Amino acid sequence: MKAFSVIFLESATADILDVYRWVYDVSRDPATAERFTARLMASCRRIGDAPYGGRQRDDLFQGLRIMPFEKRAVIAYLIDGDTVVITNVFYGGRDYESLLRDGGE
Repeated sequence: MKAFSVIFLESATADILDVYRWVYDVSRDPATAERFTARLMASCRRIGDAPYGGRQRDDLFQGLRIMPFEKRAVIAYLIDGDTVVITNVFYGGRDYESLLRDGGE
């Protein structure tokens, strides 16, 4: 099976920047924050290799899938044809279910 392409919505890009800030605030080390977000981005891109591997969450909204990342974050995405659309990245114990139910994406 050919890998799907992976794109990031603006909301996901903003979330990843927030993750960087969160890790930096906790670690006070920009290199640590950079390494963490680099691993996070790489994990997002790897979803294209197995797009149906994430847990389906149609209860939050139709077509949503989630993938945990290092027990610290959750990647939310949709599949659109042969493209994975990263919609959000939730971190630090945020209640992503409530955020998505309240109109997130």
